[in-house]
Amino acid sequence: MPGPTLTLGFILATLFGALFHLIVGGDARRLALFLLAGWIGFGVGHVVGVALQVNLFNIGTLRVLTAFFGATVALVVAMLLTSQRLRKRAPRQG
Repeated sequence: MPGPTLTLGFILATLFGALFHLIVGGDARRLALFLLAGWIGFGVGHVVGVALQVNLFNIGTLRVLTAFFGATVALVVAMLLTSQRLRKRAPRQG
C-alpha cells in the first residue's frame, strides 16, 4: 500500500498536469502525455530536491518546490515536442 507522501505527490502531480492541459489545450492523447510528463517530472524534481537537500516548501518529506519545478520543466518540454508548428509538413504530391 502506498504511503501518504507518495499518494500526495501523485495527486499534486496529476492536478498540475491536468491544469497545464487546461491552460495549453489539446486532445485526450495530449492530456495523457501531460499527465505522464507531470508524474515523471514531479518524481525527478523530488529526487533532485532530496539529493541537493532543498528544504523549502516541504510537506512532510515531500519536496514540493523542486518537485513542481521538475514537473514544470517536463511539461514545457512535452508541450514543445508536441507543438503544432513543429508538425508542419510539406504538402503531399500525388
